[in-house]
Amino acid sequence: MNFSQLGLTAALARRCESLGYNEPTPIQTKAIPIVLTGADLIGCAETGTGKTAAFFLPTIQRMAERARPGVRVLVLAPTRELASQIEESYRQLAPKGSPRCATIIGGTGFGKQNEALRRGAGIVVATPGRLLDHMERGTVSLAHVEVLVLDEADRMLDIGFLPAIRRIVAVLPSARQTLLFSATMSSAIEELARSTMRRPQLVEASQRGRAAVTVEQTAYPVATESKTALLLDLLERERFERVLVFTRTRRGAERLSHILEAREHKVNRIHADRTQPQREAALRGFKEGQTRVLVATDIAARGIDVDSVSHVINYDVPAQPEDYVHRIGRTGRAGNSGRAITLVTPVDETSMRAIERLTGQAVERVLLPGFGGAAQGAGVGVRASHVKHRSVVGRRSFRPRRASR
Repeated sequence: MNFSQLGLTAALARRCESLGYNEPTPIQTKAIPIVLTGADLIGCAETGTGKTAAFFLPTIQRMAERARPGVRVLVLAPTRELASQIEESYRQLAPKGSPRCATIIGGTGFGKQNEALRRGAGIVVATPGRLLDHMERGTVSLAHVEVLVLDEADRMLDIGFLPAIRRIVAVLPSARQTLLFSATMSSAIEELARSTMRRPQLVEASQRGRAAVTVEQTAYPVATESKTALLLDLLERERFERVLVFTRTRRGAERLSHILEAREHKVNRIHADRTQPQREAALRGFKEGQTRVLVATDIAARGIDVDSVSHVINYDVPAQPEDYVHRIGRTGRAGNSGRAITLVTPVDETSMRAIERLTGQAVERVLLPGFGGAAQGAGVGVRASHVKHRSVVGRRSFRPRRASR
């Protein structure tokens, strides 16, 4: 299967080849033909599966068929980092002469954004909060939007953007195409789809809620007071290229970053209290290899799109089981294998069992002596667990039409 066979023009197919995209990814294979028809679509896919190209390539082709003024494509994303990544992807994919793209995000001044809109942006990539600011100021018109993309919709709802999304959708033309991408299909996502979409088709790049088979998952039981010592030990014994370390809180990310820096690790951190230039510098250093360890919170990590992350370490077990899938999806990408390591204190075992129920996979426990850990819970063995869990995805009242294969 090649890009031309999906219905893309020869010019766009050559563009993909020039960027090193030799063949479509599963989400691209399933989504591109549907998007080309103008139908609404729900795509279940993680970051790193090629979903940005899955919605931009057919959208670029459809826009080229008939030139029109105004903002024709609106992409909403949960974070500044992800919005910037989406804009960068568009600039790579769009042939010369394609409509301009404006990025509307917080953390930067209104001046440059206003100028980009005045110059005539055909595509706007925005975070919902900053877009509402522009709408209230009268600096952006959405009266001609033909395509709405809700990227990482589950994360936007987690952050609390649902009211903002509803306000934005309310001013859009009803005769539009809506594309929604999410790693999970919760009842909240289904309700959002029901209220914003028309007979959407559902495509899935992988089974919802499951980790990639290229990721080896391990949990280390540990006493709470020994977590930092165990992390330092693991960083010494593991051979890694780049490692993402997740904490639950901004304060925890700051504290851990300073400890690792004192141990002479090349480390930086990214969380909501860091300024936009600081966050961009941290991401750039991580991508370019100047930083080998990046400490992050869940929300701030959205938009990290680095194929060579060898390890993800959950210093703190996530509060929501879905966040575990998001976190470990940062490794084992682009055909590479990856390692996901979770530090589990006795109070975390309930959360770990919830994660295993969601993924349908038992996470191997490995007990290292000297760190006060003990395997917890019935059926969880030291070194290897044989607990099997069934998926807990229940019946849903809203059923998008599954795309025909």
